[in-house]
Amino acid sequence: MLLRALYPTMKSGLSFLVSALRCEIDELDQLARTSELVGTIGRLVHALQRERGISNVLLGSRGQRFAAQRDAQIADSLQLEDAVRQAFDQLESEAPRIGNGARLFSRIAWVLPGLGALPELRRRIGALALDPAASTAAFVKLIAGLLAVVFEAADGATDPEISRRLVALFNFMQGKEFAGQERACGAAAFASGRNDEARREQWLHLIDSQEHCFQLFTDFAEPALGTLWRSIQPSAQLAELERLRRIACAAPAGVALDTELSQRWFDCSSERIDAMQAVEERLADGLRTLCEEKIAQARTELQVHEALLAELDGATGTPPTAFLDEPAAADPAPSPAAGAAPYGRQLERSILEMVREQSRRLQSMGDELETVRAALNERKTVERAKGLLMAHRRITEEEAHKMLRQTAMNQNRRLIDVAESVLAMAEYLPAGGPG
Repeated sequence: MLLRALYPTMKSGLSFLVSALRCEIDELDQLARTSELVGTIGRLVHALQRERGISNVLLGSRGQRFAAQRDAQIADSLQLEDAVRQAFDQLESEAPRIGNGARLFSRIAWVLPGLGALPELRRRIGALALDPAASTAAFVKLIAGLLAVVFEAADGATDPEISRRLVALFNFMQGKEFAGQERACGAAAFASGRNDEARREQWLHLIDSQEHCFQLFTDFAEPALGTLWRSIQPSAQLAELERLRRIACAAPAGVALDTELSQRWFDCSSERIDAMQAVEERLADGLRTLCEEKIAQARTELQVHEALLAELDGATGTPPTAFLDEPAAADPAPSPAAGAAPYGRQLERSILEMVREQSRRLQSMGDELETVRAALNERKTVERAKGLLMAHRRITEEEAHKMLRQTAMNQNRRLIDVAESVLAMAEYLPAGGPG
């Protein structure tokens, strides 16, 4: 009698295990494509960050500096923007297969009008019709939208190891964006020859925000990448950066800054940000490689399972009893001396062990994924608390963030704990904020 007749339940269990592996491969394939998108977005963000800094030098100097550099940078940004649009189009064609597609596509839908507005923004900058603050705000809004796409990619990852890499990459990209905003802030100050209290406060906030993001990156990245990040920051370069920071931030309000330092500031901060881009590329490359390795491993495992399933169609043996006879913990593999067991029973043991191993692996993945998701949920909570403070107190995002961090420091509490306390008080706050 065929084993098909004797082992319908065992064969059915193995069939579902094969189906589970196929689903896992589909998810990994999607993660690989999403990871490719993240790398493409990262390159566009880097180009826009540089364009933002150059634009601020142009505006701060009233058109006297960086006109040629800006033209070249715009050409580079346009080429990378086209690559991102193509990646978005490709992702749209796969919409039904994307697990968190609703949120991810909503983010993309928000970003596209921002990309469409770039030509007008560039025209106004070229005509010197904007001040550096307005130009910076426009670029910051667009880049924030692009980074939100990266955040959704990290939030939708179902493999914990890939998720950790995505969280590390997102936080590094966010820290790099704060560094880019600092470059633009300093470029405007030095090029215009003046700094003020509002810009000084913003500058210090950007420095603090960078440190927080890079710490999260270090927590989730591979140790080798953390070491690389520390090694690419030469002490001489950091010393020069700190010197220029002190010149601008320590100068009393109204005291003129040396406009000749605008070039030195831009070059020094750009060297640091370009070094960050090299780390970011390593992160993105490592992410793609990890996806490829996991896909190859899952496909190899699938081939083994499918071969075993084919054996069940052609082999004979005794009815399955191992599930009832064995304790919950898996027995050790039979020794060669115990070869008296019928072929069918050995096959049954193999299938049950595969199912148990898959169950253990999924449980472990679920536990680790919860740890990774905690970091993502922390950001969501802080963002919601900032939004509540902005609406109720009618303050800027920067002021709301500063208020949360200052409260955390004064009370010796974690930022996430303060944010949760703010949200817990939401129902007691008057609607619409103070009059």
